[in-house]
Amino acid sequence: MPALDFYAHVAVCAEVLGVGVGADPEAWEAALGATCLDVPGRGLLRRDYGLVEINFSPDQPGLRGRMSCFGFGVKIQRLLSDQSPNTVPPPLSREYGQFAPRVPFKELQAAILALGHTIELDKHNTSSDMDCYRVSASAARIHVVADPDPYGSGDPDPDGHHRGDVWSLDVW
Repeated sequence: MPALDFYAHVAVCAEVLGVGVGADPEAWEAALGATCLDVPGRGLLRRDYGLVEINFSPDQPGLRGRMSCFGFGVKIQRLLSDQSPNTVPPPLSREYGQFAPRVPFKELQAAILALGHTIELDKHNTSSDMDCYRVSASAARIHVVADPDPYGSGDPDPDGHHRGDVWSLDVW
């Protein structure tokens, strides 16, 4: 299956290889592997797999112990700037093949529509340089580059982002 199928699946089903919000760090490790960077802080844990970044909090505030995912993101923008083979976790590469460094929103939108879902502009989370879209019946938000030169320098984006590229998918 191509990587576009992965992105559409995340946007529609709000999960990665069978895990999503509510899953513990062990379940995410079982799905994506042990190669990651853990960044603890203030009782929370951010687990960075390169393309996928997961946020965990304790199940019960004030108690140490089991943690669960309260949100995650697929950070597509990292594929342009980080060419290391570890950016895409091996289980995702095995399942979906090669991941292109850029994903045109129009292609992702067509894939999501083909799955029977709609996409709407989320005006509350849209800015002058980034559009945000909501996927029907999903907790996913899709962030799309609206202006690759938001500061007006006239220089092309050094990482090669173009208007209409998907920047990230976030599930909260």
